[in-house]
Amino acid sequence: MFATTRRRTLQALGLGGAASLAGCATNAPTAEGSTATDAPAQTTTPKPVDTDRIAADPTDVPDPIDRDSAAEVDVTLRSEEVTAAVEEGVTFTYMTYDGQVPGPFIRVRQGDTVNLTFENAESNSLPHNVDFHAVAGPGGGAEATTTAPGESADLRFQATYPGAYIYHCAVANMDMHISAGMFGLILVEPPEGMPEVDHEIYIGQHELYTDKTAGTEGHHEFDMEAMRNEEPSYVLMNGEKYAWTPGVHGPAVTAGTDETVRVFFVDGGPNLPSSFHPIGSVWETLYPDGSLSTDPQTHIQTREVPPGSTTIATMNSPVPGDFKLVDHSLSRVARKGCMAIVRAEGEERPEIFDADPE
Repeated sequence: MFATTRRRTLQALGLGGAASLAGCATNAPTAEGSTATDAPAQTTTPKPVDTDRIAADPTDVPDPIDRDSAAEVDVTLRSEEVTAAVEEGVTFTYMTYDGQVPGPFIRVRQGDTVNLTFENAESNSLPHNVDFHAVAGPGGGAEATTTAPGESADLRFQATYPGAYIYHCAVANMDMHISAGMFGLILVEPPEGMPEVDHEIYIGQHELYTDKTAGTEGHHEFDMEAMRNEEPSYVLMNGEKYAWTPGVHGPAVTAGTDETVRVFFVDGGPNLPSSFHPIGSVWETLYPDGSLSTDPQTHIQTREVPPGSTTIATMNSPVPGDFKLVDHSLSRVARKGCMAIVRAEGEERPEIFDADPE
C-alpha cells in the first residue's frame, strides 16, 4: 500500500530511501443498501483482512473517575498497520492505535501524572508517534515518542487542564497517518467530575482518501493527490462505512426513552470540519471544543467541530426510534458513509410525536 508514500516519509525523516436521512434529505440510499457513486472505477481484489472489525466499539469508554485526588496512571498505546474492510468488498490498510479507529479512549483526572509507553509494532512499515493536545510540552510529546518499527518510547506528563482533547500521529506526512486512522481522544476530568448520565459513547470522524470511489470493489490504496485536493472517497465514523448502524455492527448504543446519552466526539480530519447533528433531536447540553472550563450550551441543533478538535454533548428522546448522528454536510452521509445510530426504546407518546395521526 505505502510503496510511494512510505519512501517519501522515510526520506523526510532521514530514515531511508449512503444513508436514509428522514427529515433532512430525500432520494438517499439506506445504510443497509448500496451507496450511490460517481463514475465507475476499475475494480481489484480485496486483500485478506487482519481483523474482523476496525471500528472502535463506541461503548468502550472507561468509567468516570471516582477518586478525589490525583494519581499516577499507566497508559500503553501501540501503533499497528492493519488491513481491514471499509465496507463489504472494499479493503484498506489502516494505520491505527491498538488496531482500532479511533484509538482507545483515555480517561484521567486533572492533576494526574500519565506514564505513557508508546510502541511501534515490528510488523509496521513506517515510523509513528503520538501528539497529545492535552500535553503541555513540545510537540505534545510527538518528538519524544517518534519510533521506528520494533521500537518503543516512554513519556511522562501531567494532565494540567480539563477537557476532551484529540491525540494523533504527527510524523512527516501526518495528514496521511491521521486520515488512515491514527487519532483518538483523551478526557481530562475536572476534580469535581462530570454530571452523571446513563450512557456514554465515543465517536470519531475522519476522511479516507483512496484511489477509487466509495463502493468500488477491491483493495483501495491511499491517494496523496486526492488528499491534497481534499476530495475523500469516504468520510467515516469509527473507521467503517455506517459502522454503528443496524445493517453493519448494530446501533452505537440502545438507551431507554427516559435515559441520557453522552457523546464524546472527535474529528480527526485531517482536513474537513464536521457539522455534528442528531437527526430527530438536539444536543441537550454541549461543551464546544471539548472545554470543561465553561458552562455548556443548551439545546443546540448542529455544532461545527473543526478537524483536530472535539465536542462533548448529551442527548435524549422522550419517544422511541432510531436517531441518526451525522455530519450535516449531507453528501458525506448519503455518499461517503458518515453516520451512526443511537436507538431509544420505550413507550410511544403520541402527544409528543404521532407518525400516523387520525
